[in-house]
Amino acid sequence: MEQVRVALQASDPLIQAGLASYLQSRPELTLLRGADRAQAKVLVVSAERLSADVVAMLRRHAAEAGAPVVLITNEITETELLTAVECRVVAILPRPAVTADRLAHSVLAAAAGGGVMPPNLVGELLKHIERLQRDVLTPHGLNTSGLTPREIDVLRLMADGLDTSEIAGELSYSERTVKNVIYGVTHRLKLRNRSHAVAYALRSGMI
Repeated sequence: MEQVRVALQASDPLIQAGLASYLQSRPELTLLRGADRAQAKVLVVSAERLSADVVAMLRRHAAEAGAPVVLITNEITETELLTAVECRVVAILPRPAVTADRLAHSVLAAAAGGGVMPPNLVGELLKHIERLQRDVLTPHGLNTSGLTPREIDVLRLMADGLDTSEIAGELSYSERTVKNVIYGVTHRLKLRNRSHAVAYALRSGMI
């Protein structure tokens, strides 16, 4: 089994030592030295709170390395939670609840593309998504995929193999409208062509 490379950053030297001991006790994990941090598949960050300095560090990490982050912290507000998610934080562990097993589980979940959050934080995220849908997307005719219902209809028919004139007939649009819709989707999502647009929509679960 391939080991997961982990980098660790803690604001307190004692906590750093304790977390390092947890990580080093697990055969499926490899703790990297500071100089090798860029090679990490997962970054573990321990901070008392999500201060401006911690957020700045997370933003730099997200821009440079992009590896998912496991955050260990004492408390986090809803606003800080959204900021953390933007900074590639996929798992949050309350500091008092950290054990070697929980830390390893969170790191492995992050490495596999998953996430781990306390139930109350999951609830906060879901409420935020609901507000985003209600207050921002729906008034503009969008959904969480960023596509309008008309764009989704066109993509679905493209996926079924219909050409421009057939799509226009099926949806009672002009061919020019269909072409404009396709151009709008490919341009906005930076897709190369129609096939790329269909593949993107299928992979993303939009159609």
